[in-house]
Amino acid sequence: MRPLAHCLGLFGYAREDIKSCLANLLFPLGVSTFLFLGLACTDSSLSPRTTTSPDWTEPPTQMQIRQVFDELQTSRLTNLVQPEDGLNRIYISEQSGRILWFAKTHDSSQTALFLDITNRVSDRSNEEGLLGLAFPDNFNTSQKLYVYYSAANPRRSVVSRFAVDQDNPDIADSSSEEIILEIPQPYGNHNGGQIAFGPDGYLYIGLGDGGSRSDPKGNGQDITTLLGSILRIDVAQVPGGRNYTVPPSNPFVDIPGAKGEIWAYGFRNPWRFSFDKKTGEMWVADVGQDAWEEVNLVLKGGNYGWNVLEGHVCYKSHQGCSAPPDAAAPLIVYDHEEGCSVTGGYVYRGSQLPNLVGTYIYGDFCSGTIWGFRDSTAETAKNTVLAQTDLAITSFGQDVEGELYLVSQDQGIYQLLELP
Repeated sequence: MRPLAHCLGLFGYAREDIKSCLANLLFPLGVSTFLFLGLACTDSSLSPRTTTSPDWTEPPTQMQIRQVFDELQTSRLTNLVQPEDGLNRIYISEQSGRILWFAKTHDSSQTALFLDITNRVSDRSNEEGLLGLAFPDNFNTSQKLYVYYSAANPRRSVVSRFAVDQDNPDIADSSSEEIILEIPQPYGNHNGGQIAFGPDGYLYIGLGDGGSRSDPKGNGQDITTLLGSILRIDVAQVPGGRNYTVPPSNPFVDIPGAKGEIWAYGFRNPWRFSFDKKTGEMWVADVGQDAWEEVNLVLKGGNYGWNVLEGHVCYKSHQGCSAPPDAAAPLIVYDHEEGCSVTGGYVYRGSQLPNLVGTYIYGDFCSGTIWGFRDSTAETAKNTVLAQTDLAITSFGQDVEGELYLVSQDQGIYQLLELP
């Protein structure tokens, strides 16, 4: 067993044992203070989680995956979303710039084109393209959807709003684009790309550190730039012809020079995040650099360490470091023997897999491993391998009933099943 796995309590160690083990492991590496598994350190400005998890049931240790909607023809999938509009449709996005929809029935065999913006999307880098798709809760009446895509000349990330065609509700009007936000991108990687509406109705946007390697511009720890952050903006209240407003409750609105849009910072590449349908908690998976992948439970104003920290340790461990005094440690970390690019998922709130209710399910793009994590205000936490697959997992999706889907880059859509 690796020393880190021992410390993280992946197999149910008591919380005090975790705390003692972390101290012995982290302090010799020059890491100063952390919040981990709800353990607040003395000079952290963040509070531990305050909501409770549901009653524990032991998750199954082995599961299998089943391909669903296997007759659909798709390419380079990036998102799967079902809006709560009563139409029983699932929308999927392709990296090239297309959004398709299909009926959520077991015999669905065809997709319909909903929106094509391939002429605006740049996917020349592996981490660029149409990366994010979100529907507001009032989509049924507003008939507006939001996308995040990469554009070129100049290289930038674009968050836009489109309207459903007034004459044909089965398609979006490609000429209706309203650009909400454009963010210059110095390099073609670490674009982030997730967008989602939170339980508060605001739009959250995940932005990477701007790319290259090692965050050469130091964006992760710089709140005067939008890069390396989770943003929170209001796209509903837009007086005076503006495309969005900054909620006055955002944490940095009153700090001179800071970007008021920032909700949390210190991220390398927050490729996928989600909100727990029951508790509203925000789970953010941040893709690592050389050694560690991480998942964070993100709080208002939180600093999640990059590029001083990678995962739970100093990024340049041979040099040592002084962790930012407000740094929050990740809830989950794993090393590059187990994968190389974390894909964030969801806390399961469906009914088909009752033993997984309350479990955060996530995976790795490189290894195809799928894990289930149980965090509790009780004395233990567990991280369990649910399935080992050969899928390049680009995303997870959740339908309106809380059922979970795995999205593979070129291998289709899958669901988890319990072994008989």
